Amino acid sequence: MPHKVSLSRLKLTDFRNYAGLSLALDGRHVVLTGQNGAGKTNLMEAVSFLSPGRGLRRAAYGDVARAGAEAGFSVFATLDGMLDEVDIGTGTEGGDEGQTRKLRLNGTPARTVDELLDHLRVLWLTPAMDGLFTGPSADRRRFLDRLVLSLDPEHGRRAVDFEKAMRGRNRLLSEPRQDPAWLTALEKQMAELGIAMAHARHELVGLISGLVEAARDDGPFPSATMRLSGFLDGEWQRPAYEIEEIYLGMLQDGRYRDAAAGRTLDGPHRADLLIRHREKDMEAERCSTGEQKALLVGLILAHAGLVASMTGHAPVLLLDEIAAHLDEGRRAALFDRVDALGGQAFMTGTDRAMFDALGDRAQFLTVSNGGIVT
Repeated sequence: MPHKVSLSRLKLTDFRNYAGLSLALDGRHVVLTGQNGAGKTNLMEAVSFLSPGRGLRRAAYGDVARAGAEAGFSVFATLDGMLDEVDIGTGTEGGDEGQTRKLRLNGTPARTVDELLDHLRVLWLTPAMDGLFTGPSADRRRFLDRLVLSLDPEHGRRAVDFEKAMRGRNRLLSEPRQDPAWLTALEKQMAELGIAMAHARHELVGLISGLVEAARDDGPFPSATMRLSGFLDGEWQRPAYEIEEIYLGMLQDGRYRDAAAGRTLDGPHRADLLIRHREKDMEAERCSTGEQKALLVGLILAHAGLVASMTGHAPVLLLDEIAAHLDEGRRAALFDRVDALGGQAFMTGTDRAMFDALGDRAQFLTVSNGGIVT
């Protein structure tokens, strides 16, 4: 069994509708129930800030701080982490959107928020992701990149650096007099970073596909087939240096076309994640709402299992309104699968009875108006 990473304390200050909240947790799964608008998802969002990025809503920091708060928000947690017990404090010093997030580990300022990945991995599934299969390709790339980041902490930095180099190239291409040497330098950087990003994505898709294939007859969730398309299709069996040269040539040959378009038309930023319902041999976007939810749940569980097996530490799962589109049998199977992962999960719903199958495996909390009702 992987090591269980779990929160034992969570404290919020001026976070969304919470002026202040202090929770003592006992290591079991946490079920948050209450009326819509009470603050269940806000509390889960706070836990998501224990990972790099802008949380499960991808919100501007100024929107996260409680309305009327004089300073920014703060999230404090004590957890049994991947290295040892650790106190994590993160937040902003003000509510302006342009501010960056600060992080302290055991009271000591961290160099970057990426250091959070040394202590825990947080994965989530929210209702906003229900449209993943039918929405734009950018949503699927973002979904895939977060899955990669949970196993490869450098992936986020490569993606940021690639975007920066691409913006620089686009600006140069828009100028009447271009510097060929500078363009070439940016394109070489894009080729190196872009192929590394794409390779990481392909590797993750392969790993998850293998797990899904092995477990496809295990339980009531449909299995998914996945593949990447839209960038250097058919070239990924070549050595990385050869693919870099191919992409570099594409960038150099496409300068006039990209200048006319005002953007770079080839690259990992144009790829798409294609998903099919294996048993029905049907594109996921054509499946019913319930089937799409079950497919997505299966993918998240497979990925959580992959994280646990590759890191030796079970991830913290955030499952928002998870029972909404699942029947009683699938709910019970979901809870068993979540429990078998060996980690701690936070789950929300309006009806406590929908979580009865968890029994004493969970700590049940009722949320009301930015507080916990005892």
